[in-house]
Amino acid sequence: MENKPSSTGDTKLDQAVRQWLQFDKNPKTASMVQDLVKEGAVEALKKCFSSRMEFGTAGLRAAMGPGTSCMNDLTIIQTTQGFCRYLEESLDNFKKRGVVIGYDARAHPPSGGSSKRFASLAAAVFISRGVSVHLFSDIVPTPFVPFTVSHLGLCAGIMVTASHNPKQDNGYKVYWENGAQIVSPHDKGISKAIEENLEPWPESWSTEEALKSPLLKDPYQDIHTQYFKAIQKHCHHRDINKSSEVKIVHTSVHGVGHTFVQSAFKAFDLHPPYAVKEQKDPDPEFPTVKYPNPEEGEGVLTLSFALAEREGAAVVLANDPDADRLAIAEKQESGQWRVFSGNELGALLGWWMFRCWKQQNSDGAAVKNLYMLSSTVSSKILRAIALKEGFHFEETLTGFKWMGNRAKDLLDQGKTVLFAFEEAIGYMCSPFVLDKDGVSAAAIAGEMISYLATKSSSLSQQVTNIYEEYGYHISKNSYFICHDQDVICSMFERLRSYSGQKDSYPTECGRFSISAVRDLTTGYDSNQPSNKAVLPTSRSSQMITFTFSNGGVATMRTSGTEPKIKYYTELCAAPGNSDVTHLKKELDELVDAIVENFFEPEKNKLQPKPE
Repeated sequence: MENKPSSTGDTKLDQAVRQWLQFDKNPKTASMVQDLVKEGAVEALKKCFSSRMEFGTAGLRAAMGPGTSCMNDLTIIQTTQGFCRYLEESLDNFKKRGVVIGYDARAHPPSGGSSKRFASLAAAVFISRGVSVHLFSDIVPTPFVPFTVSHLGLCAGIMVTASHNPKQDNGYKVYWENGAQIVSPHDKGISKAIEENLEPWPESWSTEEALKSPLLKDPYQDIHTQYFKAIQKHCHHRDINKSSEVKIVHTSVHGVGHTFVQSAFKAFDLHPPYAVKEQKDPDPEFPTVKYPNPEEGEGVLTLSFALAEREGAAVVLANDPDADRLAIAEKQESGQWRVFSGNELGALLGWWMFRCWKQQNSDGAAVKNLYMLSSTVSSKILRAIALKEGFHFEETLTGFKWMGNRAKDLLDQGKTVLFAFEEAIGYMCSPFVLDKDGVSAAAIAGEMISYLATKSSSLSQQVTNIYEEYGYHISKNSYFICHDQDVICSMFERLRSYSGQKDSYPTECGRFSISAVRDLTTGYDSNQPSNKAVLPTSRSSQMITFTFSNGGVATMRTSGTEPKIKYYTELCAAPGNSDVTHLKKELDELVDAIVENFFEPEKNKLQPKPE
């Protein structure tokens, strides 16, 4: 095939296409681009080449396919070359200490892309520079990568996964030497290094040679053994687990979780959960679900409920496809299934982790060294438990990269970090993994369920007990879809100059009076003496939190990965105020007022969340 495509009439685009065809050695993506050029499909070419995937703190996430805006062999090589250069400049002894690379089971036959292929290309890039590489020989859950970085003292980790995204997507998630996801300014430094290393190095395509290199090690067996040994430190009721009659169903939603959750249950001496047969084996087509995201609730869990009914099981556990998150549902006396929210599971796991810790630590003073974390848009239930029990609670910005890094700082100061969670069903129950981990959380939940059964109690009853003891925390989260950045900007700017002046935020919303405002886009916080926010601020995303006089808190923010404006609301009641019907009505009315007065969906032409 000739390498000089005919012109599209757009010089910049022609240049990008020409460079691509010069660099790309994958016959499938190269011929896809050549076909588009032959057909004169300028719009399709623009879609592939108009921008390069942005390397952010979450690494990369995009559709698999040809061009600079997609995940493919060439963009993986370019990204890894940049990352490798950045590590060489940033860390001592980098080549000897090395990196770990893991991957899930995603694949895209039309473009020849797959997680395994991308992982071996990344390994080839590092090996060509003399770097020691620990490449898993088989699929692993995402938490195995940060665990390996910490356990082996490596410089970095890469996980090739798009987690719960649609099947055509893939991603490249990056961990720093501290075992947590990267935070700024590393993303900017890596981004710059990628731009400076776009031409593939001579050996970057040589995956076969790389796989024979003495620099390549397979950590699979060792890490498998060490991980399941490490999580056993969180097993406190082995006798109950062994004799438990509780039946649990587990689904890995066509992802990697099945064998690892089975092993985690075994490590805790729990009876193996019943696996949903149609979903237990990894399948990049995700044939039985519309979206492989257990957060979407019942649609993803239909097959699990059917199996539970057949086996007489009362609880369903579901991991997302890379097994770093966990959803739980429980059958109610009415016969209906209750899918717990991430906030309710955060309350349950937080209560349980503290209860087990307390039983092991009779020294009353030790509680002063104890910390729990959650993100700022998650429930404040841990704060209420911390106040009553005497441990520390801190909140961080949204995302486990912040909680993982903060946890590492606290651990380095000799503190104990017992638990961290975010409302998007992510939990960190163990300091060995400084990121969310759905595998250890599944086993810990299994033990908690077995323990509650011995007290003739259930998860639903225990959630109520927690709220009765520490105060009801009722939340309601949703989002609007908006593809117009200008509309989003003007919506948030209107809130910043509500009465015409700068920093004149609303003082009420409908009948609800506002007692405080924090704006993490501009760094304004009316609760601080200097009006300056304590948490890090970011101009690149919108995020405003309103605190209401009635105990309500509402955050409006834009999503980093989707065209959504999200809202997170919670009503925190004092212990003793248990008129749940009234509290729910109050929260519903507060949400209606926020939508009507602050979102103005009709005026801004916002699409509601699809039901």
